[in-house]
Amino acid sequence: MERTPTTTFPQRRHWLIGAGLLGLSGAGAFALWPQKPVSVRIGVGQPLSGPLAALGKDMLQGAQLAAEHINRDGGVRIGTQRLPIEILSADDRAEPQAGVAAAQSLVGQQVLAAIAHLNSGVSMAAAPVYAQAGVVQLAISTKPEYTQLGLPTTLRLVANDDMQALALAQFARQKLGAKRIATLHDGTPYGKGLIEAVSRSLIRSGSGPVAQQVVDDKGTEFGAAVRELAQAKPDLLITTVADFQVEALLPQLNAAGLPELPVLGSDTLKTPRLGKAEVGSRALYASTPIVSAQEFLGGKDFLLQFRERFGGEPYYAAHYAFDAIHLVAEALSRNGSLDRTKLLERLKTFEGHAPVTSLMRMGEDGEQRSGAVGIYTLSKGQWELSVRSGNW
Repeated sequence: MERTPTTTFPQRRHWLIGAGLLGLSGAGAFALWPQKPVSVRIGVGQPLSGPLAALGKDMLQGAQLAAEHINRDGGVRIGTQRLPIEILSADDRAEPQAGVAAAQSLVGQQVLAAIAHLNSGVSMAAAPVYAQAGVVQLAISTKPEYTQLGLPTTLRLVANDDMQALALAQFARQKLGAKRIATLHDGTPYGKGLIEAVSRSLIRSGSGPVAQQVVDDKGTEFGAAVRELAQAKPDLLITTVADFQVEALLPQLNAAGLPELPVLGSDTLKTPRLGKAEVGSRALYASTPIVSAQEFLGGKDFLLQFRERFGGEPYYAAHYAFDAIHLVAEALSRNGSLDRTKLLERLKTFEGHAPVTSLMRMGEDGEQRSGAVGIYTLSKGQWELSVRSGNW
């Protein structure tokens, strides 16, 4: 678990020094002032190592930027106090067991809410830990079952895969005119679940996939799967594997005699990584419930701040983490307390200010009420929006 400094407030600096001298951490430090908290602690549980680290670090940076922005303005107003936000991060390594450990670490540090996690399987595995502690869990994960666990604390930041599956199937059939569709997934709850939903939608519209292949979620050698795909002679490949895997897959498809096979991927495909890949004349598409920051009215200011702070462009969904921190801060301020139950109730019912997306609204069921899914086309190394809808 990494503690990320987000402020230079004197009272917080003195508290950290005092806690260190006494050999205290987390709950022990809070015990020094049981009636007077000195910061608002928000956790960020994401893959900070491994193949998906770039996505997780992007989420962390978005949260850090929001905390710094709020702290520069004086912090979060809680009644007559103003408290700085403190971001605590934990590496879930994109693995369910590590996600549980990350959640336990964040809960042990007495966070009020957690931007956690990226992968659906990790979010679902960790959800009971947050729920038991009453910690609001704000996930970028898209598997529908995440909010159907019977736990009150599971909230989603984007549209779920029911909508994304419809978008993938409809775009494949209606926009691309594909008739012989093959699928490839990584066996994870997210990847498998989304492909199964796509397959059901394809069957309803005429016929199912002509080939269905499964690979390891961290592997990059796809010999057996590629041979099966070549034999099936598809006119489109729909896949839910990650960007680094598609990058490795493309030359293997070329070698198997499929250099023109279009690839339609899902949200972890739409990253800058594929913009640098050798795609040749192959058409490459990606569906995603994550709308690019520059497509929002508030995106310009966010991008300027992000570039100045981190020296580059956002990689994935930093602006969603940025907005989530702002929503939590506003909810706490409106409540006038750090009560976790009241925070959860507020987040499920109010229309707070999301500086970038402006439309981040959770319902009583934890689902995102303003979600939409877009399909993007890779053109000259850049992802360009083809179509987006909240009603596929």
